[in-house]
Amino acid sequence: MNPHMKLISFLGLTLGTTITTSSNHWIMAWTGLEINTLAIIPLISKSHHPRAIEATIKYFLVQATASALILFSSMTNAWATGQWDITQLSHPTSCILLTTAIAMKLGLVPFHFWLPEVLQGSPVTTAMLLATVMKFPPITILTLTSHSLNPTLLTMMAIASTALGGWMGLNQTQTRKILAFSSISHLGWMTVIIVYNPKLTMLTFFLYILITTPVFTTFNTTKTLKLSTMMVSWTKSPTLNASLMLTLLSLAGLPPLTGFMPKWLIIQELSKQELTPTATIITLLSLLGLFFYLRLAYYSTITLPPNSANHTKQWYMNSPTNLLTALLMSLSTLLLPLSPMICITP
Repeated sequence: MNPHMKLISFLGLTLGTTITTSSNHWIMAWTGLEINTLAIIPLISKSHHPRAIEATIKYFLVQATASALILFSSMTNAWATGQWDITQLSHPTSCILLTTAIAMKLGLVPFHFWLPEVLQGSPVTTAMLLATVMKFPPITILTLTSHSLNPTLLTMMAIASTALGGWMGLNQTQTRKILAFSSISHLGWMTVIIVYNPKLTMLTFFLYILITTPVFTTFNTTKTLKLSTMMVSWTKSPTLNASLMLTLLSLAGLPPLTGFMPKWLIIQELSKQELTPTATIITLLSLLGLFFYLRLAYYSTITLPPNSANHTKQWYMNSPTNLLTALLMSLSTLLLPLSPMICITP
């Protein structure tokens, strides 16, 4: 891709995210979402592969539909209440439409079908942006309007997302699809608590970005796109793959790693809200995701010859690991001791 075009795309992503997250007016928030969509499309389609073009069209159609629903929701609310302020969403029909639109933007069940296919058709770096940064503006809108949304609807969508994200990730062999279903499962954890404690949702989202980013960067460094090549990627960079194993276990939410913190706090908050059955169900469903995280961790480090003898060994890489990847990996495994210092209040 032309460097100038790449610069324009990244500037567009920054501008769109800033406009959406800092606006109080629905039209400005919608404008920022549209800028984001138009900026990411060249990054998805830059390889000119048929799968990339298909992913681009799917992403554009879904995002355009979701943006139209957001605009229709805000206009309906303004017609009924005379308010264009994001925090003044009070019309019941507008609340349902907005929940549907944000679910489409994020990839929540039952509007999740586009996410695995788009991530699979995108380059690894673009897939990382789609799974992390591109979800920040919709999550922000959901947080600002959380007091007006239907808790029962959001809880049902959250439980369904956690179940489907774990179940569908079991039979995948492509790493980007596995991470897409991992994203759907984590979005379920964020959605289930957003009505009761929006700050905890944002903490969970930021920690998800912190842990997922080094996973994508490691896969990009070792050129690991499927499980069969992941089995022998340890020969390229043994230290990096050993760190990747810990990061994947942190993404699964195992103590004493960083990923355990948000799940611990969410279960605690659900119990305080007398939603113990919901906390129990979503915790049990997360065990499905634990299975494929453990499989990824096993393939990344513990697999040794002759288990991988049917695949060509990779050359050892003498190039140093990216400093940002090393820093994020360290944070994604060592932040749990800070959890007693974090006081999450509604």
